[in-house]
Amino acid sequence: MADLDPKMPPACFASIDQVFPMGPGGLRRSPPECLACGRKTECLRAALAREQGLAVHEERLARAYRAGAVGFLGRWVQQKDLERRKPSRSRWRRWWERFQRRVR
Repeated sequence: MADLDPKMPPACFASIDQVFPMGPGGLRRSPPECLACGRKTECLRAALAREQGLAVHEERLARAYRAGAVGFLGRWVQQKDLERRKPSRSRWRRWWERFQRRVR
């Protein structure tokens, strides 16, 4: 994962499944080859800033709630913030997704 060209990021750059995969026990951790990379910090930040990264934040919030570190109201506020950060979908797309859930 060592980057030879400082202008071009590696192919795995900001891919949440490669730079921060789910490990044993349901916790995420960076693999050793990512820890040796010089761009690990910006890569992980970029991965967590994308839409897939919001799922990681949701997982963290769910664990904190189950552990009692976050109360109901704090969890609700943070969930609303995460929903607000997600890219918006059209009204018809949301209707179609609800329709499909009811059909299944």
